[in-house]
Amino acid sequence: MPLDLFENLAGWSARQDWVFWLQVAGIILGALLLALLAHRIAFVVLTRFAGRSASKVDDSLLTHARTPSRALFCVMAVLLVLPVLGLAASAQETLQRILTVALTGSVGWLAVRLTGVLHDVVEAKYDLKAATDVRARQTVTRVAILRRSLVALIAVVTLCLILMSIPSIRQIGVTLFASAGVAGLVAGLAARPAISNLIAGIQLAVTEPIRLEDSVIVEGEFGNVEEIRTTYVVVRLWDLRRMIVPLSYFIEKPFQNWTRATTDLLATVMFYVDYTVPVAEVREELQRIVKTTDLWDGKVCKLQVTNCTENTVELRALLSASDAGRAWDLRCFVREQLIAYLKREQAEALPRARAEVLAPDPGDLRQTAGDSTAEDALPA
Repeated sequence: MPLDLFENLAGWSARQDWVFWLQVAGIILGALLLALLAHRIAFVVLTRFAGRSASKVDDSLLTHARTPSRALFCVMAVLLVLPVLGLAASAQETLQRILTVALTGSVGWLAVRLTGVLHDVVEAKYDLKAATDVRARQTVTRVAILRRSLVALIAVVTLCLILMSIPSIRQIGVTLFASAGVAGLVAGLAARPAISNLIAGIQLAVTEPIRLEDSVIVEGEFGNVEEIRTTYVVVRLWDLRRMIVPLSYFIEKPFQNWTRATTDLLATVMFYVDYTVPVAEVREELQRIVKTTDLWDGKVCKLQVTNCTENTVELRALLSASDAGRAWDLRCFVREQLIAYLKREQAEALPRARAEVLAPDPGDLRQTAGDSTAEDALPA
């Protein structure tokens, strides 16, 4: 009889535990469902308000905040119902610490995503691919570097807050801070290239030797700055290859930036012609050619004799264009058209090699012929 009573009590206790944990799961699930419903309703209302506004900022805010705010709603809902779950003190304390870490991570995630609003606002205001405005590229570059710096700062702060919320790890953090001098020295020596690139990134943001879509020549290769990352720069070369260059390169080594102050460029086309070339007529033809294309910006069009050699005359056509791409196309176009003009209208002005042939004196020919006859008359 006592054994049966003990078994009945044990079974009743197991059923009570099962019912208790089922209730806990039901409360948590209900809180999560309510949080998702509240999140859905809030974003539906906010989306309608944003649709009535002409600004793109609110649309960008909703787009970037949607996913991390959903996680934030869920974590906050579980934190609100935690006191009514009836858990033991140790279990409740452990769960609260986990939820605190999740809450801190969700807030950090939301902050990181909201930095994308800066990029969206600038992208909506400036068309970087079509614009030739230096200020536009300057603004986009600064915002890109600022956004990456903010993301790094938010990540560090979030990690520190998470570590501080755990007592055991907090002690480890205090110890690490106490030995930060030696650790910083060792880490600095080990990661010197990475640190130099990070410092170079700050210098680039302040001094701005390059900006996004700048036309540059690096290591003898022509291209455009496509991306400026935390430690390196991606240069899109003219044949669509990508050159990866460390940030420190643009601080320590010389390079050419064709669009540093303005995007306007002067293009040169060199010709080598004969001394008989009519320079004035070629100059008139050059002006007629550039007026037939929209590659020329209408500012500079000159033809000058820049050098002379023993065989040819060097002509230099100096032309202006609005950017590097148009300058290259204008050079090719003018070169083709002037070559065709010279072949068609001024063929005598094409480079040629001259040789002088002197006719022999008739008396010398008679003397040579007489000498040959006398030699033939000699006996063998």
